[in-house]
Amino acid sequence: MKNKKPDTKSNFFNSVYKRLFSKASRPQHDSKVDRRQFLANTAGTSAAAFMANWPLQAMAAEGRMSALGQGDWDPGNVRHLLPTVNDTRMLIKVSLERPLATAPLLSIEGAGSNLRVQGRMTDTAGEFWEFYAEDLSPSTSYQLSLSENNGDSLCESWPLKTFPAPDQNPEQARILFYTCAGGPQGTYNGIADRSGNLPTLIRNRILRRALSFSPDAVVANGDHIYWDLHQWLPNEDIGNLSARGRESNFNFSLGVFNDNNELALKMAVDQQIVPVYGTDFRSTPVFFLQDDHDHWENDHPTTYPVTLFQLELARTTQQMYYPEFLADNNRPKNLPWSANSARGDLSESFGTLRFGNLAEVLLYDVRRTLDVSEHNAVFLDFKVEDWLKQRTASNDTTHLVHAPSNPFGWSAGKWGEWYPDQLDPESNQLSIDIPKPLWRQGWLEQHDRLIQSLTDMRHRSPLVISGDLHAIGAGEILRSGNIDLNDNPVTAILSGPVGTTPGGWPSVARGARSMPSLHLDMVEEVEQIEEHGFTIVDFLQDKIVIRLFKWDVNSQPLDDIDTMEVFHTIELETPA
Repeated sequence: MKNKKPDTKSNFFNSVYKRLFSKASRPQHDSKVDRRQFLANTAGTSAAAFMANWPLQAMAAEGRMSALGQGDWDPGNVRHLLPTVNDTRMLIKVSLERPLATAPLLSIEGAGSNLRVQGRMTDTAGEFWEFYAEDLSPSTSYQLSLSENNGDSLCESWPLKTFPAPDQNPEQARILFYTCAGGPQGTYNGIADRSGNLPTLIRNRILRRALSFSPDAVVANGDHIYWDLHQWLPNEDIGNLSARGRESNFNFSLGVFNDNNELALKMAVDQQIVPVYGTDFRSTPVFFLQDDHDHWENDHPTTYPVTLFQLELARTTQQMYYPEFLADNNRPKNLPWSANSARGDLSESFGTLRFGNLAEVLLYDVRRTLDVSEHNAVFLDFKVEDWLKQRTASNDTTHLVHAPSNPFGWSAGKWGEWYPDQLDPESNQLSIDIPKPLWRQGWLEQHDRLIQSLTDMRHRSPLVISGDLHAIGAGEILRSGNIDLNDNPVTAILSGPVGTTPGGWPSVARGARSMPSLHLDMVEEVEQIEEHGFTIVDFLQDKIVIRLFKWDVNSQPLDDIDTMEVFHTIELETPA
């Protein structure tokens, strides 16, 4: 029996979709800043009052974050730079130390051509710009340079390479995966003295170690931003604004680009992105997938689905700081949160990392289309589910990986999971005999349909690499409900968190470590580890090699980050 399509009246997101993509909901981006005297407006008394209410932690983070030292490479006026590519396109997000009143230019040299792309302003002050280029050649290393409209260089030039075309057959691809790199600046004065998220310089140091292995691309799977606007913990007043929500001084009745809301967003996000990435990733394509905290809220039944204003915050954060997902011929153009624009068929929530005919990674955010209705509840819109199943059944790539923002395999007993597991307060163990309030059976049913498509993929080794969960882990799923996966088990990987706070580990937040869901039969090859780390995956013609890395902030010195080595390796052979 086919799945019944959801009633649009029951889906909150359908009711606001058109508004968010309407021209009126976005800033009118031309190359001039005079139209919105943003800097002048924020220099007045309203800005002074705004700053007086800002959290002390943000003030202590040195206010304005600058680009980190880049060795012999000169970042000039560029604070941060994050690019993405496919085989014929590039999309680059840039923020500047000094705002520009006219659009900067990106020069792209290579393959016998010299393209000049005019920047598109993504804020109202001229500090944030993006550059979109198309009709490039596959597997080509281009030399990029960024300059002001008068020709003055904004930074040193740098290389960026396009991916192989879908019909090309590369020998190998290396992809870096991690999650939870966000969070305000924490403190660290030695192993015994730490509070808050890892300091941004330590997060950057972990990512630099990961980059030392020369990945072809990076998947940053969710939770780039931690600035939850409402209280949600059981001992707090449900529904009220959090301390950050109050102190950020957002005007929720106006749009993000009105009043002081834009300044509030920048002050919250700058400290979580700019010093963590700087310009280190200028030559490494990135794929940033959003999750719950990126919508400025934790996944809790009192805060999800999030409000229209917070959807706008999430979209604006992506618009300014990190790239959307570029077009893909095999991804339907009518998926939710996708649009055809001057930048091609971009998607905000559903992406494809396609590396020739060797590997394809399907990236999907389960929060943006989350449906909490009693009937037809799903994490993913049915059109998205159909796309995932169609690509999983395809045979035009040697390897195919699912990369959801919410993990397959493990449960922390919290509300916003695929699974029904609830933490038993007496045993401190997971239980499926205790009803999970406001959890929806439809989420699990959708999970099982995706699991079925993965185990049916007999021409590949099924692999899921997830975000969200603050842990490193690996296991094989042998059963999901009534589905027997023994003939073709699904390998599940927890990619590893980069910036987790001491209170963010599941064992601290909920009093117990995450465990395999009781809905599953799962053999843990690596029982989940609450340490910082990342995962590097090599896709070869005859196998996938997965390498897990970890660093323990509670027992290891900082210098160990620079020599961090693999602690566990998994090899998945390509079926004959």
